[in-house]
Amino acid sequence: MARRAHALALDGTPLMPDQTPAANAAIWFTTDGYDPVRRGINGRRVAGESFLRGFFAHGRVDEFVSIAHAQGDHATFAGMARAAGVTRPLRAVRLDAPAAMAPVEVLHYPAPISASECWRRSVHGAAAWALCGVTHTTATKNVMQTIFDLRSAPQMPWDAVICTSQAVQASIRRLMELAEAHLAERFPGATLPARPLLPVIPLGIVCDDFQPDPALGQAMRARIGAAPGDVVAVTIARLTPDEKFDPLPLFLAMEQAAGEVRARGGGRLHLVLCGQFSEEAWQDIYARAAARLMPSCGYRLLDGGNPDDRKATLSGGDIFVFPIDNLQETFGLAPIEAMAAGLPVIVTDWDGMKDTVTPEVGIRVPTELPRAGLSGYVSQRFVGGTDSYVQYLSQISALTRMDVGAFARALVRLALDPDLRARMGAAGRARARSLYDWRGVIPQYQALWGEQRAMLAHARAKGAAGIAPRGPALVPVGPAVEEMFAAYPTTFAAEDRRLRAHALGDRPSPAEMFGLRNYALRRRLIDDPARIEAVRAAYAAAGPQGATEAEIAAALRLSPAVVGRAALWLLKYDYLEEAP
Repeated sequence: MARRAHALALDGTPLMPDQTPAANAAIWFTTDGYDPVRRGINGRRVAGESFLRGFFAHGRVDEFVSIAHAQGDHATFAGMARAAGVTRPLRAVRLDAPAAMAPVEVLHYPAPISASECWRRSVHGAAAWALCGVTHTTATKNVMQTIFDLRSAPQMPWDAVICTSQAVQASIRRLMELAEAHLAERFPGATLPARPLLPVIPLGIVCDDFQPDPALGQAMRARIGAAPGDVVAVTIARLTPDEKFDPLPLFLAMEQAAGEVRARGGGRLHLVLCGQFSEEAWQDIYARAAARLMPSCGYRLLDGGNPDDRKATLSGGDIFVFPIDNLQETFGLAPIEAMAAGLPVIVTDWDGMKDTVTPEVGIRVPTELPRAGLSGYVSQRFVGGTDSYVQYLSQISALTRMDVGAFARALVRLALDPDLRARMGAAGRARARSLYDWRGVIPQYQALWGEQRAMLAHARAKGAAGIAPRGPALVPVGPAVEEMFAAYPTTFAAEDRRLRAHALGDRPSPAEMFGLRNYALRRRLIDDPARIEAVRAAYAAAGPQGATEAEIAAALRLSPAVVGRAALWLLKYDYLEEAP
């Protein structure tokens, strides 16, 4: 695998990863990015959970820092850390107080870094910390828009978008080129900032998790009726032709191979698909297509949600097949898992597999995308909202060729040569351990974070332009209310006015009024009702002459802003009035 290019400091000086110390990063945590158990199994959540396990096991850090919206997310992060055996300190940082992540200087995001994170950082200064994200699926409108928005946001050269394969890096770079071409045309003469770092760092696995279990493997072969001389091709994947791979070309290749293997004295071919159907209807469609297109082959489904079935699939198979034809795929963890289990692999020559599957460990089968001009209307229907994401993927898949004959020849070659299968399996196991175990991948993350940290230090030392804090009221994508909505009200609340309290009488207390209004329904309170009551009581104690916000703040030892917000609420519900 090619090494990623080294980043440059602002003056062009190379910053070498091996010259920067291992660095920590605060993990921007949400269960949607890291918890397939709670949120459902998909590639990015499985990869996110695996990354955390790898980071917890191999990160050379003094503490693990989570940054999140809600306390429940911090609790989940802590639970995952303790389940992984972490004994080092855990520290939770509120997402609305991100500067508290210091002394950690990198924020790691579970997707390509968003423009909103750049804007949120801008109020602290563009060199307050570095942002780091990672690609998963890149074909969604959201990701494409994110990359465009990134080039027009206060993204800095010390930020990074980790690309999991060289093919993905090329696609992200092309998106940025298109964005930059538009911005240059739209704003002639404008100087665009440097792009973020785009390092290629692969996804990882815990190789020990995929040690074969011979007993489970033999039991699986018995379940499917595989005789000792039969050859079992297996895969582990989401079972959907729209978002993973169309199985029909694979069925055709299996039948072609079965005839050749049988003619040359080999055993029967079997295909085992271990996964879960995204829609129930697909199960019958798969079964009918398999019966019609590969009648000479055995066909069996196993439950991808069952850990024993997944282990049995990799333990009892002879060949792992992964015929991806879908834009949704960007890396391909499953072939790495199969390599770790000692299986030879047959994959399509597609995105991440171009990096991971070499001739020593398996066979890559050629693919074709439609030439220029044939699929543009599909993209336009997707961008315009006429077609959904799944419809877009399905239509492009329908125009994407996997060479069925080449796949069949690869099956024949491996089915008839057990020694070759064994050599490829051993080479795959070695490759997985040397390149794709988190033990080796996490140091690459930390080297990147160290590189980002060094670039931050360099920028601060040079006093680079554009890194000073931006006034929070002036953030273009979320300015203060008084900036954007200045024309709405009659007037604005004056800071120096004197307010006095109305007698409560039989009116509800502020706490009861909160209950009547039911602000808790939205799970957000402008302030603690008890503190608002304290402000009301302080104004009442000031007597008929009233008091200013500053006087109440001093009396209660609160900030004037807290008192100002409480006073507005009290005025809204007629607990206060302006003193004459």
